[in-house]
Amino acid sequence: MQMSHETRVGGLGAAVRELLTAREVQEMLHIDRSTVYRMAEDGRLPSIRVGSQWRFPAAQISALLSDGGRTETSPAAPDPAAAQSAIDVAADLLGVMMVVTDMSGRPVTDIANPCPWFREHRDDPDVMNSCLTEWRQLADLDDLQPRFQPSALGFECARSFIRSGNSLVGMVLAGGIEPPNTSHDGLFELDPAERDRVLAALPKIAASLTRTVPTDGAPEKEKP
Repeated sequence: MQMSHETRVGGLGAAVRELLTAREVQEMLHIDRSTVYRMAEDGRLPSIRVGSQWRFPAAQISALLSDGGRTETSPAAPDPAAAQSAIDVAADLLGVMMVVTDMSGRPVTDIANPCPWFREHRDDPDVMNSCLTEWRQLADLDDLQPRFQPSALGFECARSFIRSGNSLVGMVLAGGIEPPNTSHDGLFELDPAERDRVLAALPKIAASLTRTVPTDGAPEKEKP
C-alpha cells in the first residue's frame, strides 16, 4: 500500500519531534553545551548525527533523567600508580611536564617533571586553579587529536584521551612548553621535531594507560 504524502510528512514530523537539540538536552540535564557534545562523542549520551548536527532521542534522554542522570559517572578511571610510573618516564624522555587527569580535569597523578617556572609557582592557589580550569576545558574540546593549545599561564599544553571501551575516562597531558617564537624563562624549549615527538607520543602513552583501566572488573588484556 502506498503511503500518502500527508502520512509521510506527518511521520517525518513526528520523528523530528522525537529528537532533541543539544540546547534542549543542555537545559534538561543542567550541563553546559560542550559537555553535551563530549558525552555524545564518547557514547555516554544516546545520539545520532543529522548532517553536521547532533540530535538526541527524547525518550532515551527522559529515561536517563528518571535514572538519576548516572551517565555523568565515568565507567572507570586510569590507575593512579600505573599512570604515575608511565608519565614519570615519558616526561623525562620528552622534556615536558606531564599529568594524568579524569574527564573532569581532576588530576589522578602528581605532575611529573615540572618545568622550573611551575616548580617556583606550584604552591600558588591561583596557578593550580588556572590549571584545573584549563584541564577541564581541554576535556571539553571536541577535537580528539592532540594539538598544542595556549594556556593562560603562558605555556602550551596538549592532551590525548584515555579510553575504557567506547568511553573516554581520562587524559594524559603534556605542558610547560614554551610557545614558538617566544622567550619565557623557566619553560621547556622544544624545537619543531621535539614538538612533533610529543604529539606523536601522547596517543601511545594514553593507549598504554587504557590497558590499565578496568573493564568488567579487570584490567584490559594486552594484545599480543
